[in-house]
Amino acid sequence: MRQLRSLTLTGPRFRATQFVSLKRVYVGVWALAALGACRCARAQESGTQAGAFFNSGAELVVNVHDAAGVPLAATAMVHVYRDGATPSGQAATSDGRATFVLTPLGDFTVVVEAAGYQAARKDVSLPTAQRAQIDVVLRRDLSASGTSGGANSSGAVTGVPGKPVLAPKAKQAFEKGLQALGAEKLGNAEKYVGEAMRLAPGHPDVLYVRGVLYLKEREWVRAQETLEKATQIDPTHARAFSALGMALSDQGKYDAAIAPLDKALQLDATVGWDTQWTLAKAFYESARYEEALKTSRAALEASRGKAPQIELLVAQSLTAVGRYEDAAIELRNFVKEHGDRPEATTARRWLQKLEASGKIKSPTEEARKQ
Repeated sequence: MRQLRSLTLTGPRFRATQFVSLKRVYVGVWALAALGACRCARAQESGTQAGAFFNSGAELVVNVHDAAGVPLAATAMVHVYRDGATPSGQAATSDGRATFVLTPLGDFTVVVEAAGYQAARKDVSLPTAQRAQIDVVLRRDLSASGTSGGANSSGAVTGVPGKPVLAPKAKQAFEKGLQALGAEKLGNAEKYVGEAMRLAPGHPDVLYVRGVLYLKEREWVRAQETLEKATQIDPTHARAFSALGMALSDQGKYDAAIAPLDKALQLDATVGWDTQWTLAKAFYESARYEEALKTSRAALEASRGKAPQIELLVAQSLTAVGRYEDAAIELRNFVKEHGDRPEATTARRWLQKLEASGKIKSPTEEARKQ
């Protein structure tokens, strides 16, 4: 098994395709684009020009309702993540609606939260330039009745308590930085996120996005330091904890990465399969193989086919706990279903090593016995 363990597979690392390739409910990032009417502007929809939609973006309208099916009277925050991880937009609702122009195109996860309500999420696929609408229903969180959220005379919650508000100039710089980050324009992102940091150095959302930018630039230590500050200021910031765990994992600090990654999932179970994947890798590298197996399987299921290479970590974990034939089934399935992927070469070599070591029987040997 030691020999097989040396064939360590590359775990999930923070790449441009993953966080702009990172999935958070509490932070989000401001909307990428504003379209048309003044209502959109009042709803904090900002970013690209409307014409970008016709070239490379998709317009997404998020309608937020209460359990009775009417537009939510309370202000809700809508967060959009591409591929479940990349922060692609954030906006406050106006009359129960928020609008985004999203680019690049792809699969998105929409997360909606409001004080006094249970957070809700919905997935939407936007593979082509189009206009789409989705409806999200928020239900009362009865356990939150004792919190400090404000309510008007009708009982409608009017704000999310405990969340610091960015001043207008800082908010504008933050939005532009996020837009640049989403468009992979790191130079512009540096400019605007740097300005947001100058104007609001202690804001957890600004620190989070600054940390994300450091991760994209492979500045692992600086990312760690920045994200630690974000989590200290806002200990409910699931996305910041997730990013912190990734920064530690990217430095090979797997034991240290486990706690923030696990914390992120405790704070928000929908924080993302990439967080589960990174946690599974950290468990494996820390010789916690049963936990690695359980978590990698959960990550594979949650990814819904977006990251089939997680199956290799499942096989790796199965091998580590001595379930060699089960590992072989996973590896053969991967080769069969994804033989054109670069990881298939690794899977084939691993199968060969398992067969050569006598841990599993080759298909030829099995057929001969039958």
